[in-house]
Amino acid sequence: MSSKDHQTTRRVLDMLHGRARKLAKGDSLTPPIVNASKYALPGAPDHPFVYGRYDNPGWQAVETAIGALENAPVISFPSGMAAITAALMALAGPGSRILMPSDGYYTVRVLIEDFLRQHGIEVVYVPTREMDAHDLSGFDLIWLETPSNPGLDVCDIAGICTRAHRTGAKVCVDNTSATPLLQDPLALGADMVVASDTKALAGHSDVLFGHVAAKDDALIERVRQWRKLSGATPGPAESYLAYRGLMTLELRLERMCANAGALAGLFHGHAAVEAVRYPGLPDDPSHAIASKQMTRPGFIVGATFASEATAERFIDDCPAIFHATSFGGIQTSAERRGRWGDDVPAGYVRLSAGCEPTDALLEAVKHTLDAL
Repeated sequence: MSSKDHQTTRRVLDMLHGRARKLAKGDSLTPPIVNASKYALPGAPDHPFVYGRYDNPGWQAVETAIGALENAPVISFPSGMAAITAALMALAGPGSRILMPSDGYYTVRVLIEDFLRQHGIEVVYVPTREMDAHDLSGFDLIWLETPSNPGLDVCDIAGICTRAHRTGAKVCVDNTSATPLLQDPLALGADMVVASDTKALAGHSDVLFGHVAAKDDALIERVRQWRKLSGATPGPAESYLAYRGLMTLELRLERMCANAGALAGLFHGHAAVEAVRYPGLPDDPSHAIASKQMTRPGFIVGATFASEATAERFIDDCPAIFHATSFGGIQTSAERRGRWGDDVPAGYVRLSAGCEPTDALLEAVKHTLDAL
């Protein structure tokens, strides 16, 4: 076992047993759902539980568990976009200059254009595949999403962080598509990580959740202050669901990544598929860098079909694919991303491999491909 693999398994052990190690006799192994807006507060207000908008025992439980995987303090949020907004508020002030991927999650660009631009923030958009060669001087914040969503391009996190810090810029990485088990941006030099835990981390398609992680105390406190003042707080039940899903993350990722690799190989050799994107394929443009900075190439596969109609037919006809936006769930799901306006071919399908038995999943997908 490599030292990196050993560190990962140790973090998983700490995540699974972190709460259990602190329990007194009779305490519940699972964190309680505390539906409280008020806490008893006699005397000076010097307690974490002052008011429901300030903190909650459920938040602390899930933040501690995610923090074991991130190896850093974590602040939880009611969605991935709430986490992204908090990170931007913490890292970018009026007049800041941001380098942003043009091929990342489109809602982030909408947020910037509709709201942050009014504060004099300047944004330069560059495709993820060009980030490694782009001049970083003059920027206050470098925002990365690697592998990118939905195109699965990657960039060199460590190299960009080294160059960015030389110029005084901060680096934030959206790690949603990898999770801290497949990629560790903070260890590669990033100042902050954001993720939509709605996806693989919670993993059961039943909760919206997100988090921010950072090792710098001042940065994480600024994120915490934003949550408190903006009111972007997760619900107690949602915190419980995220915690419950997190407990099986490693096991789910094992099957999801195995299924993704098998599906990528099937797509790669099938006449119905014009092109395949998967960082695990040796001839994929993302393979070299992904192999260096990711423990596994992930659970998302991109497949391009001849037309929009063929792509839609593939998704609708396959009995082992759930047609939906979002990704990272137990069931394999897919969607034609061009319907949202992403800069991808009309027949491009983003497929998120689930936890189905691999042989059964491959059989169902191959049967559908053969019939196209």
